[in-house]
Amino acid sequence: MASYGKKLINDPNDVVTEFIEGLVESYPGMQYLDGFPEVKVVLRADVAGAKNDKVAIISGGGSGHEPAHAGFVGEGMLTAAICGDVFASPQVDSILAGIRAVTGPMGCLLIVKNYTGDRLNFGLAAEQAKSEGYKVESVIVGDDCALPPPRGIAGRRGLAGTILVHKVAGAAAAAGLPLEDVAEEARHASELVGTMGVALSVCTLPGQVTPDRLGSGKMELGLGIHGEPGAAVADIQPVAVVVSHVLKQILSAETNYVPITRGSRVVLMVNGLGATPAMELMIAAGKAVPQLQLEHGLAVERVYTGSFMTSLDMAGFSITIMKADQAILQRLDAATTAPYWPVGVDGNRPPAKIPVPLPQSPSARSDVSLCRPVQLSKQGILLEVAIEAAATAVVNLKDPLNEWDSKVGDGDCGSTMYRGATAILEDLKKYYPLNDAAETVNEMGSSISRVMGGTSGIMYTILCKAAYASLKANGQSDVTSNHWAEALEASTTAVSKYGGAIAGFRTLLDALIPASQALQQRLKAGDDPVTAFVLSSEAALAGAESTKLMQAQAGRSSYVSPEIVASVPDPGAMAAAAWYRAAALAVRNTLESSLPAGSSAP
Repeated sequence: MASYGKKLINDPNDVVTEFIEGLVESYPGMQYLDGFPEVKVVLRADVAGAKNDKVAIISGGGSGHEPAHAGFVGEGMLTAAICGDVFASPQVDSILAGIRAVTGPMGCLLIVKNYTGDRLNFGLAAEQAKSEGYKVESVIVGDDCALPPPRGIAGRRGLAGTILVHKVAGAAAAAGLPLEDVAEEARHASELVGTMGVALSVCTLPGQVTPDRLGSGKMELGLGIHGEPGAAVADIQPVAVVVSHVLKQILSAETNYVPITRGSRVVLMVNGLGATPAMELMIAAGKAVPQLQLEHGLAVERVYTGSFMTSLDMAGFSITIMKADQAILQRLDAATTAPYWPVGVDGNRPPAKIPVPLPQSPSARSDVSLCRPVQLSKQGILLEVAIEAAATAVVNLKDPLNEWDSKVGDGDCGSTMYRGATAILEDLKKYYPLNDAAETVNEMGSSISRVMGGTSGIMYTILCKAAYASLKANGQSDVTSNHWAEALEASTTAVSKYGGAIAGFRTLLDALIPASQALQQRLKAGDDPVTAFVLSSEAALAGAESTKLMQAQAGRSSYVSPEIVASVPDPGAMAAAAWYRAAALAVRNTLESSLPAGSSAP
């Protein structure tokens, strides 16, 4: 059923003038003639008609195709754009005003899309301007390849290929060429270009009812830019199939609309029709390039993707192919200040794909140095004991963590932590180079990142990577208790930096920050390292328990009412306290039971 389309506008009768006002406010290099509503002309702010020493390039047509044409006003492209009402040719007086405003002794070139109204109105304006003494040339662009010839006196419609003609003509004018040469380059370019469009919806004119021409699951092939029906309606197909059909139509030897044969150099433009996401346009471009290269034997020299000539809010795209010799490419690559011409598209085309870079010190399972040593050092024994105890504690805490998290989060904290802990336990016996503490911590981060999803996985990976960087920076094979304290501080600092939480926000940092502070304080006070470790684990546990009294300021708990949050501790903090406490006790018990008397932990 047809309905009125939703539009963010004021009065439907004012959309063009209000568009122009917004455009010139956005781009100070543009101005408009003070002749609203009859005269709607956008022009370069740096060009004054009688003093203009270059050929003026003027185009235009009905509005609703933005950014065409006003968005392409700028040095090196259009000197002025004449805006008609939506889908209506500009009035002759408006075109004349534009000619008078920007045309100097070098004259002006009118680039006109091949529609009867545009041809007549621009033609009459050209003749009137000539009678006033202006030098005027015209080029008609008809690049539509959807409909087979002959087309009677109407000919092929002017579509998005017109923008490429604008660019060629604008660059030629900027180079100082005389009017005859600029017109010839533009005319030559118009003969080398072909376009075809595909739509998934019909556009809605401001203030009018949305047409209901296309049913569900249908697309229209070969439609125009004013919402007129296309050549055919078909079932929606994958975009690779659609692109293949369009390219074959444009490059058809039967219609011979464009003089492109195998071995030709070409330019590709994938143009959005108004409501097509950039993602879909890029997908179409990505399918078009290899088809042009492999199936049609063409050298694709430039690719322009975006919205250049739209049809209001129509969903769909058009594809334009232009034969390109070196002279054409030079004009397309020339500098322009037109705001909607794509910046940075030139002939420098590096390979589309390059290998994924590897880390400077790759942590690969095949690396012999990063595997479990045949014989563990004293440090390696303690590290293994600590890791195993910490991971086991998390495994055993799975259900309570999930229960707590079901009240204040999404109920999967225990399951997420369990996945990370079991991965660590599996990799511990096979891969961790336990005699190298820094690399072992790094490998733990790799284990976690492989299996733990969500925020917890990222935070624990950051913890491990920051600790690794800190331990590695010390440059010593033997890691001291002070080194471990510095690594813990670096880890909590990194998580706070990237996650945004601090102590008191009800996160795992409420366990680890007190632990880090207590560990450094006890070590500075001269405590035995193991004693300092155990005491700091008590601080971690106390910090985790204190989260019952905190108002959540980070994570999903921040969306839960304070009454519910107050009934349980933060699951992340409790998990951190549990593994930290288990590691401390395991190191103390191991030293007390199996290492020689008088020895101490590093």
